Amino acid sequence: MVHQTMNSKSSKAANASSKMISMKTLHQHDAKPALNWPTWLKACSWAIVSMLAACASVPEPSPSAAPVQTPPAASSPSPQAQPISSDDLALPAPILQSQSRWQPVRWTDLPGWGNDALHEAWNAWIRSCERPAPGWQAMCADVRKLAIAERQEQWAWLQSKLQPYRVEPLTGSTDGLLTGYYEPVFEASRRASAQFPVPLWQPPASLAQRRPWYSRKDIDTLPEAREALRGREIAYLADPVDALILQIQGSGRLRIKEPDGRESLVRLAFAGTNEQPYRSVGRWLLDQNLIRDASWPGIKTWIAANPQRVQEMLWSNPRMVFFKEEAIDSSNAGQGPRGAQGVALTAGRSIAVDRASIPLGTPVWMQTRGEALTTQRLVIAQDVGSAIVGAVRADYYVGSGDAAGDVAGRLKQGLQLWVLWPK
Repeated sequence: MVHQTMNSKSSKAANASSKMISMKTLHQHDAKPALNWPTWLKACSWAIVSMLAACASVPEPSPSAAPVQTPPAASSPSPQAQPISSDDLALPAPILQSQSRWQPVRWTDLPGWGNDALHEAWNAWIRSCERPAPGWQAMCADVRKLAIAERQEQWAWLQSKLQPYRVEPLTGSTDGLLTGYYEPVFEASRRASAQFPVPLWQPPASLAQRRPWYSRKDIDTLPEAREALRGREIAYLADPVDALILQIQGSGRLRIKEPDGRESLVRLAFAGTNEQPYRSVGRWLLDQNLIRDASWPGIKTWIAANPQRVQEMLWSNPRMVFFKEEAIDSSNAGQGPRGAQGVALTAGRSIAVDRASIPLGTPVWMQTRGEALTTQRLVIAQDVGSAIVGAVRADYYVGSGDAAGDVAGRLKQGLQLWVLWPK
């Protein structure tokens, strides 16, 4: 699944770090000369003291006493996930990727480690094992076996087989960026009509013969471009902005009204582009000083107030995305679209990354805090995107439908990543 992300201004997220202050308690013992008591008096004294100590009990805490404040779960690993390696052991050397540096850390350095619902990420990992990346094949047998294992056993296996590394850029700021994407769901028709006038196409037969192919504006205005797409229509949408959203996300679901009156649910998957440059409509609106909020809710608010300029906005992005139709049945209805790794994405557990920084198929510990999402969890790098570029950069697959789209449209916040790599 190749998708694009809106480029817009963003503010740096606050660093999610904590400090620990170590305190030493000094125990002072007063040395006093022993009294020269008779032996029988010493024995009696010790007997009395022993009896009193045996009868003593620990006092109950006062009801009015302030409750003891325990650290939040995210600040320390749970008992089930205590690290099995000693802090005294030497860490391995850093690993250099073409666009990032992996700095080795200890398991205790991962914020919130041990508090995740690990089985959710395990399902995504099993899907990665359908097409394992180089270096991971040998581990997939264990991953499958541990799918029904106890939580403690899964944590122990992770810590025994993998080494965590903090992902850092080669140069510049270490601040990361997390955005979101989703699988939209739209009503559609197999036939063009006044209600459904906007076509979605398969790749044209001449796509490889002309590079780049016709731009979005060319497709809307040139007879030769429309003629090349004749007969390549998959379905028709009601709104050209919905078509743009589908193209930016890279895939989606359609509830299609068939000519015989039946309704079918299908998925449109990415099948290619016209190879024109991608231009963010949010960026265009910002540059025109038309909006200050380049999230999809902000863009849709501007569209509702300026319907006469929608075509101009659409033409600002010359890239056109073409699709292929895939059936949805009971066996895959709960799965997401296929990502660049070639496996179905898992809502909340799949991310798109820059593969020059993090190879596809890699398990990643992620921390992000913001208004749209606050989480510390295990995710799997299973997808890429044309706008997902940089060391600490990820696009978080939220899921399908309007609720997922609302979160994805608002998600633009700070990020920290740690890859979990075989030892």
